[in-house]
Amino acid sequence: MSANQSPAGKQPTATYDSAFLRACRREPVPHTPVWFMRQAGRSLPEYLKVREGIPMLESCMRPELVAEITLQPVRRHGVDAAIYFSDIVVPLKAIGIDLDIKPGVGPVIEKPIRTRADLARLRDLTPEDVSYVTEAFGLLTRELGATPLIGFAGAPFTLASYLVEGGPSRNHEHTKALMYGDPELWADLLDRLADITAAFLTVQIEAGASAVQLFDSWVGALSPADYRRSVMPASRKVFETVAGYGVPRIHFGVGTGELLGLMGEAGADVVGVDWRVPLDEAARRVGPGKALQGNLDPAVLFSTREAVETKTREILDAAADLEGHVFNLGHGVLPTTDPDALTRLVEYVHTRTAR
Repeated sequence: MSANQSPAGKQPTATYDSAFLRACRREPVPHTPVWFMRQAGRSLPEYLKVREGIPMLESCMRPELVAEITLQPVRRHGVDAAIYFSDIVVPLKAIGIDLDIKPGVGPVIEKPIRTRADLARLRDLTPEDVSYVTEAFGLLTRELGATPLIGFAGAPFTLASYLVEGGPSRNHEHTKALMYGDPELWADLLDRLADITAAFLTVQIEAGASAVQLFDSWVGALSPADYRRSVMPASRKVFETVAGYGVPRIHFGVGTGELLGLMGEAGADVVGVDWRVPLDEAARRVGPGKALQGNLDPAVLFSTREAVETKTREILDAAADLEGHVFNLGHGVLPTTDPDALTRLVEYVHTRTAR
């Protein structure tokens, strides 16, 4: 079933006609919808207050805290969608991988996965492993009402990169060495991660997610040929597994200008675009039948109000002929961003695009 259909009982009717979901389905909208990646995070003083003294992974497993953090940017900025507060390594932690998110570093894996024997550590994910996710979604959907809630997960390549490297990497040398040197093991690793990722998204959709986003943060490190051969089958498996639920599927990566068409081909209904490619050019690369999401450079928000509005107008003009457009940043909100700049940006986009 297409994600542009609304099967009875699958998608909450309260959110179905929201500007965000209409844009994802490439339908007419009352205004261009806006949300921001990392909108719930370190840029908000209220977030820093409730997270004080609580490690990142622990905070992702407390349903009431997750709900509060997820709701904060909706209350403050008036965005058109909430995104579930979590981290892409949560499902890996849930199945028993020894990892931690270290401040200033990111996810660190105690024992990297680099051999076939290591695959045994990647067991299936069950709903019981992440019962706190289901509980948090229940709290959120009741509170959000007509505001859509976006679920998300890390894409197989990005999860594999963390697992193989042992943490964040600039050059992904161990990851690429495995991908090129043992393609059969690599394919099996990504296939296993695709199953885990799809199971994690399924839990979120069945708990009430109105849309899902697959983050492939590091896939921009690959050439199109490598992506098509070594990554796209796993990403496609994730999208195909959740296709029957009829919720829009968004795909985003950083530095993926050369991969945009392939990322859409993998099965996304909406392709996220970073700030390096204008949206009209991105539409040409992606081709018809897809909505686009993006793509203001997060650093622009540190400039003057006039400069922010000028760059935003450029993006809206480039998006004028798109089949569907969700306004977002070209990556996540930077930690030292002035929250008021985000609030003003939402208001500006809504006002300028009001139909």
